[in-house]
Order: sequence, then structure tokens, then C-alpha cells
Amino acid sequence: MYSLVRHCGQSGSARSLALFLILFLSLAGPSQAQPIRDTLKVGYVDVPPLAYQAENGRAEGVFIDLTRRVAEEAGYDLDFRFLPVSRAYFYLRTGGIDIWPGVTDVPALEDEVLESYVSPLPFQLSAWGMKDAPPVQHFNDLKNKTLILIAGYTYGGLAERLERTPGIRVTEAPNHQAAVAMLNRGRGDYLLDYQDPVKAVLEEFPVQGIREYPVRTRNAAWIFSLANPRSSDLREEFDDAYLRLAERGEVPRPRTLSKGFLLPGLADLP
Repeated sequence: MYSLVRHCGQSGSARSLALFLILFLSLAGPSQAQPIRDTLKVGYVDVPPLAYQAENGRAEGVFIDLTRRVAEEAGYDLDFRFLPVSRAYFYLRTGGIDIWPGVTDVPALEDEVLESYVSPLPFQLSAWGMKDAPPVQHFNDLKNKTLILIAGYTYGGLAERLERTPGIRVTEAPNHQAAVAMLNRGRGDYLLDYQDPVKAVLEEFPVQGIREYPVRTRNAAWIFSLANPRSSDLREEFDDAYLRLAERGEVPRPRTLSKGFLLPGLADLP
């Protein structure tokens, strides 16, 4: 082989050398190159421990892990982007992201997205109060009270409706830990927040006497942007991939979808 390469160089025939190398590589064995896989842009928001950005910048959380496993089974790579809730909604409408591991029935996304038929997790919104606060059994129990909300959260359109409701005062916390601390210090009568993030905070920073009252139960799902022309195919591929994983016992069985719990009086909001 050396003599042939030398001969090609001496003759000045670069073309002959190139042809030789191509022939040699083709005879060396089958190509080990892996097929190129499509990469999907995934937006996620801060809802620990379901989804959050770790200190190293990597997307982490229970829902994120499920998303990675389903995407791998479906044959896709993922590019995660940590976003505020409002920006995630905007990118879903405009095609800035392909998927959001989020929740169903978001008014701001109506006619803009497709929701997976599979729901791997429940998503519960609760009112949290200290032991001396009256229980929340009806929406009217929140009137003439100060509610602590997480800044940037829309609560599926509920935040705006609460702000328009006479007698309800709204104050905001920058994150879940700060919100729990505000409640504990009496800076609000109730905290309106999702169950999983608050429980994660309470495990690390216990607060004595805090009480939880369900407000609304929703379904976690993969939300696909209709701005992607393959959104319908993606939904089918993700649903099928999840069902295959569930059949093998690698993910929880799909949940039976229902309308879930709704605090009495909540549906009467304008």
C-alpha cells in the first residue's frame, strides 16, 4: 500500500490517490456510522421535582426523565430549553419549541397545540394555609383574603381571574420556597401552588401546622406545537412509545383520564 501511495504522489495524480483511498475504505468493512436522528426542541418550566433546571444547567425532574425515556423509545434526540411559563406558551404558539411537558386544558393554548392522549402524572393545584386559617371548602372561602401566587405562573388562566375577583388580594413570590416562607410569616392568608413543588420545599424546610386544601386537579401531558407540521405524527409516536414502555414495565401504566377535582364555586368565575 505504501508503494502505491508513493507512486501516486510521485506521479502527481491526486485524483488517483483519492480513488485509491475510497476503494480501500470501502473494503475495510461496513460503515459504523449511526443513522442521524431528528432533534426536538423541548421547553420546560420550573415545577420541581417534576421539572427544573439543575445547578449544572441540565434539565432534571420526574417528568423530564419520563420525557427522555419516551423520546429515546420513539427515536428522537432532545434539546431542552428552560423557560418562564409565558415564554413557553409563546414558543408553543410560534414554533419556538416543539414540545412542552406540561398540563392539559390551558386556555392560552386553545387551538394552538395537541395534547398527548397518555397522561403519566396527575397535577394538583392546592390552597395552603396555616393551622389557624379556616379550611378552604368553597371558592368563597378565598374572598376577602390575601393569596400568595408564584410570579409568572398563570395557573391555567386562574391567576388572571383571581386578580379580577372583588375582595381577593394577590401578592407574588419569586419561587416556591419563598412562597412557603411568606405564608409562614403571615404575609398572606393562603398560598396557591401546585402540590409537588410545595411538598418538595416542606421536605427540605419543614413548616409546622401547614394545611393543604385541593383546588383543582389536572392531567400532566406532552403538549405539541401545531406550528410544527408533524405535530400529529409526534403525538402518535410519543403515545405509542409510552405504551410500549408501560407494557415492558419501564414506566407507570397510563392513567385513566377524568375531569378531576374542582373546588366548588371555582367554575362560576367570570
